[in-house]
Amino acid sequence: MSTNSCQALVQLFLPVYGNDGKAFPRAMFDAVRDELTEEFGGATAFAHSPAVGAWEDDDGDVCRDDVILYEVMADTLDREWWQGYRKTLEARFEQEEILLRATAVERL
Repeated sequence: MSTNSCQALVQLFLPVYGNDGKAFPRAMFDAVRDELTEEFGGATAFAHSPAVGAWEDDDGDVCRDDVILYEVMADTLDREWWQGYRKTLEARFEQEEILLRATAVERL
């Protein structure tokens, strides 16, 4: 008998460095982990080897950013909650936009 369960995997990409080039304090990332754990019962942070993102800005220049990836498994995708949390993170990390993405997943 199969007991498949579909959930949402939400990924947050947080910048390691501020716009001034200085690294954000570890406490800021710990706070995000604690908030996500409190809200969803757990979170995974890929923090030891930051991922490197690259994109092209409006002027055609290639920009680079080191990011820490957080993942959360949620039973349902509460878009309103995540949009509000994204705005909170954008203000906290002083970013125009922080990438959050969600994917439907099936637990095996």
